[in-house]
Amino acid sequence: MGRINIVLLEPEIPQNTGNIARTCAATGASLHLIKPLGFEIDDTKLKRAGLDYWHLLDITYYEGLEDFYAKNPNAKVYYFSTKALYNHTEASYPDEVYIMFGKESRGLPEELLKANRERCVRIPMRDGLRSLNLSNSVAIAVYEVLRQRGFEGLREDGELTKYGWFD
Repeated sequence: MGRINIVLLEPEIPQNTGNIARTCAATGASLHLIKPLGFEIDDTKLKRAGLDYWHLLDITYYEGLEDFYAKNPNAKVYYFSTKALYNHTEASYPDEVYIMFGKESRGLPEELLKANRERCVRIPMRDGLRSLNLSNSVAIAVYEVLRQRGFEGLREDGELTKYGWFD
């Protein structure tokens, strides 16, 4: 099974990054944070949103976008943007995939989108709305990649605390 890599370009809101970290812990995805960050990594809100899953995370930090590309020269990056032409479910994600999201206030730079047109995807939503919450968008994207892989490596059943399902 390939690795899912979530890439956040200059995230601004600690609670979003904390929620995304929790999604990474739950799915086994790696988290890549590209500076500058809009918060300190020890921010209480960041830690609270990620709960007690921080020890389960694989996090890499980069000094900027150029540093990210230099350290991941063969990365197959899919760029999530409300401005993209293609639906996120139309893409066939490779085994080792990087899914990149921009900062909450602006998204990804348009020059980056233009240079990578064929790998720019969007999550459909109603006209007149700017965007979904960043952590929700990341969860939608990660679970689409996992769905295409048959949820390989994830727990297949639920377990009731007090009752058995088949008692």
